[in-house]
Amino acid sequence: MTSCAAHDTSASRHTSAGQGRAGILARLRPYVQALFLALFVILITLAWVLGDSRSWANLFFRLDPLAGAMSMLAGRRFLPALLLSLLTIGLTLMVGRVWCAWICPLGTLLDWTPARQQPNAALGPESPWRRVKYILLIAMLASAIAGSLTVLLLDPIVLTSQMVGRVFLPLVEQAFSLLERAGFAIPWTRPLVSSADNLLRGTIFPLERHFYGGAVLIGLVFAGILALNALAPRFWCRHLCPLGALLGLLSRAAWIRRRVDTSCIDCGRCARLCPTGTIDAGRGYASDPAECTTCLLCQDACPVSAISFSGGSLRPAPSQNYDPTRRQALVTLGLGLAGVGLFRAGPSSDFLDPHRILPPGGRENDLASKCIRCGLCLKACPTGGLQPAFPRASAQDLWTPVLVPRMGYCDYSCHACGQICPTGAIPDIPLDIKRTVIIGKAYIDTSRCIPWSEGRDCIVCEEMCPVPDKAIKLEEARVKTVAGQTVTVKLPHVERERCIGCGICEYQCPVAGQAAVRVYSPVLERG
Repeated sequence: MTSCAAHDTSASRHTSAGQGRAGILARLRPYVQALFLALFVILITLAWVLGDSRSWANLFFRLDPLAGAMSMLAGRRFLPALLLSLLTIGLTLMVGRVWCAWICPLGTLLDWTPARQQPNAALGPESPWRRVKYILLIAMLASAIAGSLTVLLLDPIVLTSQMVGRVFLPLVEQAFSLLERAGFAIPWTRPLVSSADNLLRGTIFPLERHFYGGAVLIGLVFAGILALNALAPRFWCRHLCPLGALLGLLSRAAWIRRRVDTSCIDCGRCARLCPTGTIDAGRGYASDPAECTTCLLCQDACPVSAISFSGGSLRPAPSQNYDPTRRQALVTLGLGLAGVGLFRAGPSSDFLDPHRILPPGGRENDLASKCIRCGLCLKACPTGGLQPAFPRASAQDLWTPVLVPRMGYCDYSCHACGQICPTGAIPDIPLDIKRTVIIGKAYIDTSRCIPWSEGRDCIVCEEMCPVPDKAIKLEEARVKTVAGQTVTVKLPHVERERCIGCGICEYQCPVAGQAAVRVYSPVLERG
């Protein structure tokens, strides 16, 4: 009797200790999530403000195995910078999809978004909708094989980076500017506002305000993903996330998996708490390792400590009813390849937009097949001239970076875009060589140019030209003014063999609306 009591006491202590450790880890997870989310935002902010590769702003992209695999498939080359993604793969093979529950910034935001606590039965553990993310993954890999990375916008790291850098941070900066204006209107708060401006400008906010095209669309898509929580918690992670699908496939061979022993009392508490809805009461509260994110909520909630996460057999977990069949996989692969073929058969972006100016080295480096659409180069550009190719771009080139000189120029002493690019789509060219790379050619519209059309002196474009020997020259000539008088003015001419297409002349042109000097694609120069 005493022996039995002692055994029960020992088992009780063991149970309490295990449950206590699980409880500590489960309660620690929100803080770990917040830490990684803060790190993600800080790195994006550093890119936005400093535009320097030493900020490690591309760290999360280098840890992303989907971005790494697709970039190497599309570019047909090995990328040493993306070897860090092997850490994510190794972690997944060890303990499962912990990336999704502990590290992923989008997953954290979804956990913080109110969700429907009792989803429809159709979205339960055996939901066929779980198949969608695997089909998306196959289609994305097919497009990468065909040389296109446009659909990589569906990668959660890429999408969240676009949201933070092009929507959230500019909105915060706009709110700060509004508060500044309000503060300057009150005499006694002006010193405080001035101090805040000196402290934050150049550290948290850029010195100049930048605007990015497509921000509204990105914001709507992101809001839609969060709104899907109204159908089920982490609806995106369950049914749509392609990175989750890739990590899920790896998790089927994970060493540490969720296990339920015979002491389970069928209370159902774990199934109700599971954020991905993978715990199936009909199968003894077992779960699919490909769907479990190792959040530990079930282990913490179990009243009898019947749930554990432990090592065991290395045999891959069996496939599920919602996994794509071989036929579905082959059809999706074929459709993905055919879709990219149709994209390539359409009109080129240079045909759609003759003013499509790529970053230095981008055209020669086949930008479309190497750019993962992360948007880091846009945020690193100190002038705000780099913008996403949208909407006047072919499907193949959608969301790749282009220079819009009217919004900002390519700084003669800067190559931040090449430094921060995680895949080498924009090559990191030495500055002395970058200054000679031709990205476009300037043309002067004499019908709009002030000296040519109005007979008044204006030498802004010539003054601003950074090329040492000046790509814009001034020649004195006699012209007639609008009033009919004959005057002597300095007429600007482009020395085409010297022009590199930096766009500062177009940016600084004082003519309202469309500039009198514009930069065209060098493709047109070649005929």
